[in-house]
Amino acid sequence: MPQIQILYWRNIPAQVRVFAERRPISAQLPERFQLHIDRVAMREGLAGTDEYLAQWQWSDKQECDGDPHEILRQTIDTLIREQDVREQDPDGNPADNPDASDNTPND
Repeated sequence: MPQIQILYWRNIPAQVRVFAERRPISAQLPERFQLHIDRVAMREGLAGTDEYLAQWQWSDKQECDGDPHEILRQTIDTLIREQDVREQDPDGNPADNPDASDNTPND
């Protein structure tokens, strides 16, 4: 049964990998996720520090059913939709500070 794992910097997803019978398959999220991580790290003075590196965490592996490539695609689509929701205010307008929710761990 395939297993999925997500790489986060704090609570911001950056990469997804799916383990199946052979080597894992993986994909990075769109560039805007890394840019978001970089903005938060720079704002907090963490860029290039050991503390920045310490913020990277892989989630626990979760078993899932289905084709590994489809699991990878669906997971990335879900993470993108979730980030889009976080970046919107209750009226559906872009939030003034999309980084505001980035200070709490996801695990």
